[in-house]
Formats: sequence, structure tokens, C-alpha cells
Amino acid sequence: MGAKEKANRKTYKVEISVNAHRNIDEITGFIAFINQQPLNAINVGDAIFETIDKIALNPFVFRECEELPSKNRIYRKAVCMSWHIIYKVKGDFIYILGIIHESRKPSKIKKLRRSK
Repeated sequence: MGAKEKANRKTYKVEISVNAHRNIDEITGFIAFINQQPLNAINVGDAIFETIDKIALNPFVFRECEELPSKNRIYRKAVCMSWHIIYKVKGDFIYILGIIHESRKPSKIKKLRRSK
């Protein structure tokens, strides 16, 4: 990527919701303490934050969230290992709404629309 492309790249401000922070704590806590795999918990946490960094670079690379349809396609879903990172793009802001395991029911994702 050239210097000109970097200069033209739009920058987004990422805001992680309280709900998403709680999700990350629950995921890593479960892996570390219930499964007794603390190193794996660190790896999963790092992978989630790396995916969030990728979202910040280009949020429209990831597909639209089918569970949260909207006219302007602001709800998106990124996959990280077995988890779906649900986020909303509005202007120059990216709001990480929640992180849900792929085995969860779609109704859990629909509740994220009201998440702040």
C-alpha cells in the first residue's frame, strides 16, 4: 500500500459498549477458570481485539448482519474463531455492540440493537 492510499484512508473511531466488554470478560473468564486454560483465554482475548482492530481499518469488509437488517446496512458481523463480533457503523464511528458465540440463537443477536 502506497503513501497516497494511506493518506486517503478514512479513519473510524471505535467505541466498545459496556455489553461487549462484559462479553469479553465472560468469554475469557470461562476459558481461563472453568476450562482451566489461562493461556488459551489470553489467545482468544488477543484474537478478539485484533479482529476489532481490523474492523476499525475497514468496517465494510465484513458482511452485513442478517439478524439485524436495516436499509442503510449499518449493522455488520465479523467472525473471530467461534465468536461473532456485532457492530454498527454510523458516520465516522464504529460501535461494538456485543460478542456472541456462533452456537447462540439469533434472538440473542437481535437484542443487541438496543445495546448502548
